[in-house]
Amino acid sequence: MLKPGRSPHALILKKLRLRGALSAADAAAIDALPTQTRTVESGSYLVREGDPPKLCSLLLTGFAFRQKMTQDGARQILSLHIPGDLLDLPSLFLKVADHSVQTLVRCEVAYIPVPALQELVLTHPGIARTMWVDALVDGSIFREWELNLGRRDARARIAHILCELASRMEAAGLLDSKEKFELPITQEQLADATGLTSVHVNRTLQALKAEGLIGRSGRSGRVVTIPDWDRLRSAADFNPRYLHLDQAVPA
Repeated sequence: MLKPGRSPHALILKKLRLRGALSAADAAAIDALPTQTRTVESGSYLVREGDPPKLCSLLLTGFAFRQKMTQDGARQILSLHIPGDLLDLPSLFLKVADHSVQTLVRCEVAYIPVPALQELVLTHPGIARTMWVDALVDGSIFREWELNLGRRDARARIAHILCELASRMEAAGLLDSKEKFELPITQEQLADATGLTSVHVNRTLQALKAEGLIGRSGRSGRVVTIPDWDRLRSAADFNPRYLHLDQAVPA
């Protein structure tokens, strides 16, 4: 299951080292960043579309998601986020946010003033490079989600999200094994992430379970087990190349 979180600065450093090498001076500059930690409840907005970026949110514990809304209130979830993710990097040098970010569960969040992060990027090329790579990986994930929505069937869409979440949490050191993890998303939210109805999501999860591709336990079936990773990966058409996990620098 999930391992305990660490300090904000240690989490930033670990995340950026998944994206490239950092010097001792880079690490010291990250350690000097001003941060303020708060607990926020499920459903809280960490970024609101149309607001000017003032604070950058770092997820310490819990999960969050990016979303866009249509004029009539229909929601599309664009990506899921895990502890260690800097949630405001896409808006770091923009005047207003073009999307919203909300928490999926109760979260611990560290807030960093945007001017401090901008100064960090402008004065430390090594850090700028790793943050740029992080933004490029986000773009790669968005492209895969677009393919998921447009060209995979319901079974593969849901299986793909399960594979992605397990792979990302394992790479971030948040899981002992990607074969067992807590799924932090409701069926309604999973529907908004896959372009399906809640009923269709429920039926698809039941079908995946009946096929022996996943197991579910715990409250509301939130704990997911994967008995055979290769079978689920095949059903999902999942290739982790788009996550660019090979960017990580060996410890």
